[in-house]
Amino acid sequence: MASGTGTTVWQRVVGHAGAVDLLKHSSQNPVHAYFFLGTEGDGKEVAARAFAATLLSGTDDITDRTNDLVMRGVHPDVHEVRRDGASILKREADEVVNLASTTAVEGRRKVIIIHEVNLMAPAAVVRLLKTVEEPADGVFLILLADQMVDQLVTFVSRCFTVHFGVLNDEQIVEALIARGINRPVAEAAAKSSHGSLERAHLVASDPQLVHRRERFANIPRRVDGTGATVIAIVDEILGLIDDAAEPLLRRHEQEVAQLEANLAVMGVKRGGKKDLEDRHKREVRRHRTDELRAGLAEIASVYRDELVSNPHIHHPEAYVSAVSRIHTCLGQLGLNVNETIMLRNLVWSLPSVTTDAALEFIEQ
Repeated sequence: MASGTGTTVWQRVVGHAGAVDLLKHSSQNPVHAYFFLGTEGDGKEVAARAFAATLLSGTDDITDRTNDLVMRGVHPDVHEVRRDGASILKREADEVVNLASTTAVEGRRKVIIIHEVNLMAPAAVVRLLKTVEEPADGVFLILLADQMVDQLVTFVSRCFTVHFGVLNDEQIVEALIARGINRPVAEAAAKSSHGSLERAHLVASDPQLVHRRERFANIPRRVDGTGATVIAIVDEILGLIDDAAEPLLRRHEQEVAQLEANLAVMGVKRGGKKDLEDRHKREVRRHRTDELRAGLAEIASVYRDELVSNPHIHHPEAYVSAVSRIHTCLGQLGLNVNETIMLRNLVWSLPSVTTDAALEFIEQ
């Protein structure tokens, strides 16, 4: 496979050198189905498009027309299937089967990328099994999973598996800097990204990121044992979380506009707009949880730093307990808890690092 002198499609993939090398080699003699396993937001989606592009074009040169269309998500012979609701249901599987049975529009090959197959319902797995095992000539399937679950074992045995590791903070920082983001903001974004480049870029595009981190870090210095302060701090936290969603909401507006434009160009009436709206709702919920998690982690880091750097703490056990209680709250974030009550109980229990006077803990 010849590469052009310009940027290649593979340079769009951050990190994952081992996975990229495997895919480069495999593109020269591809198998019918691939299983990409990694964590959410790790970049395997970009790698899937890059691989699909090389399968169709025979080159990795980004200036190639086919590759450009694939990387922008508008090539008629690359289809990306996403769940319509909480899981991939049989109707989405039916769509894949139908796509796999039709001929390519522009060439002899067609690629179908299925996102989040770890959320596939059992009926959908059964429906897709034969297609994954024996797709039509010229049809390639790329299955993306954020984690390994039992129902995928049958698929994996019929696919070439490519593992994607977790991106480290430095890889994320360097990728953000390459996109024109200054280092302090990039480092703060990477710290709250949990290995997700997608989330890091979103956070870094928020001009209030550093300000929010400073507000969270200042909370241990503001607590004073009064109910009024607890209520004020919790209201501020919830406000900060709401503000953090603004860049995401702006991006959602752009994605809706882009979808409508792409459909108009392709002359497709079936929009997939509901799919996009459902994904947007999930992303807002996830972003809110991640932002609160990052803020609480910032508070915990203040107490940990004090324990390490300040030998004159009168009640170090209070700081240790504060970190423990924060981590308990972090574990509750995905359990549909009442955020206001949880945060008020937590903030009420926090010791002040300004006065070093531990407050009396209350049981949640």
